[in-house]
Amino acid sequence: MDHFLYRDGILHAEDVAIPDIAHTVGTPFYVYSAATLTRHYRLFTEALAGVPHLVCFSVKSNSNLAVLKLLGDLGAGMDVVSGGEYRRARAAGVPGERIVFSGVGKTGEEMALALEGGIRQFNVESEAELRALSRIAEGLGLQAPVTVRVNPDVDAHTHEKISTGRKEDKFGIPISRASEVYALAASLPGIEVVGIDVHIGSQLTDLAPFEAAFAKVAELTRQLRAEGHDIRRLDLGGGLGIPYTRSNEAPPLPLDYGALVKRTLGDLECEIEIEPGRLISGNAGLLVSEVIYVKEGEEREFLIVDAAMNDLIRPAMYGAHHDIVPVTEPAAGAASSPYDVVGPICETSDTFARQWPLPSLAPGDLIAFRSAGAYGAVMASEYNSRPLVPEVLVQGDHFAVIRKRPDFDEILARDTIPEWL
Repeated sequence: MDHFLYRDGILHAEDVAIPDIAHTVGTPFYVYSAATLTRHYRLFTEALAGVPHLVCFSVKSNSNLAVLKLLGDLGAGMDVVSGGEYRRARAAGVPGERIVFSGVGKTGEEMALALEGGIRQFNVESEAELRALSRIAEGLGLQAPVTVRVNPDVDAHTHEKISTGRKEDKFGIPISRASEVYALAASLPGIEVVGIDVHIGSQLTDLAPFEAAFAKVAELTRQLRAEGHDIRRLDLGGGLGIPYTRSNEAPPLPLDYGALVKRTLGDLECEIEIEPGRLISGNAGLLVSEVIYVKEGEEREFLIVDAAMNDLIRPAMYGAHHDIVPVTEPAAGAASSPYDVVGPICETSDTFARQWPLPSLAPGDLIAFRSAGAYGAVMASEYNSRPLVPEVLVQGDHFAVIRKRPDFDEILARDTIPEWL
């Protein structure tokens, strides 16, 4: 469920008409619904009710400070994968004790930043990282709380580029070597073992891979405890998918996911950490764009819009689909025609959809790409010297620009021409 609905024939974000935002900020732009973000976060906290838990929002899915503050104020923790994301979480008011640091390539500078600023734990992904963290923590006279990310060799049956739990993937250490790596962690100065971490991929639409991975984590927990390790937290990662098209079968609900966690891991008396991103922010956002031209081809019509692959790269990068809807609601029974919806960038891959049915549209009409709140603005670039698009947050009947569109003077000022040119 989201809060983007037609009212009196016009698409609204909560109680704000989309054309009113377009008139104020121009197109294209991202718009997020505070009510949807709040609802989706609470679905996870309710699903895990009855077990100690912390829901850590995956900052890589949407890193806008306003979004992070909204969720942090609700009690969310944050899952970060860079020093920049750590700084964003702290700038949004999230305390270090609610921040989990993930990622395969943490630098010494990033480790020191988190240790000195406060951190809940590091999800360590290799022995080399473990030794580096030990050196940094010992040098600062601090203890680094760690989980070790284990790779359970479970195929999540998701897109090749977002599957992370198979033995050929770059993430974590093989679960078969966990005993050896945990013994190393326990022997190193400055390291405090607190739990186990696992994350098998993103956009999972079936609970079976989760169940297979969690069963292995439960077995490993018992084994490591028998070996003398104080395993008190289980970080289960994220990955629960969202419906990107309304005609698809809906993925499992957070309530079903929570029931699975309780059934497979509830008897271990561990604190559960989860790191959802897409399911919290994905359907909480739209990308709104204006039609520039309708172009007649020999075999198809092209709808050329002012959003492009640099604004929303998922279709070009993953072959991903986003439902596209007109901002003005079609009349009941209105005819539709298939369009190739494309952007203005000089790349064939700058295509959002092929032969997508839409009502008759003309230059100046607005369309909206649904489910664009995750991995949209965060993956945007200024390719073709196109400015990053603004982000807008709606709450009830008011809205605010939470990231402005840079002007060209700002963009050009970032470059420096050497004196010898």
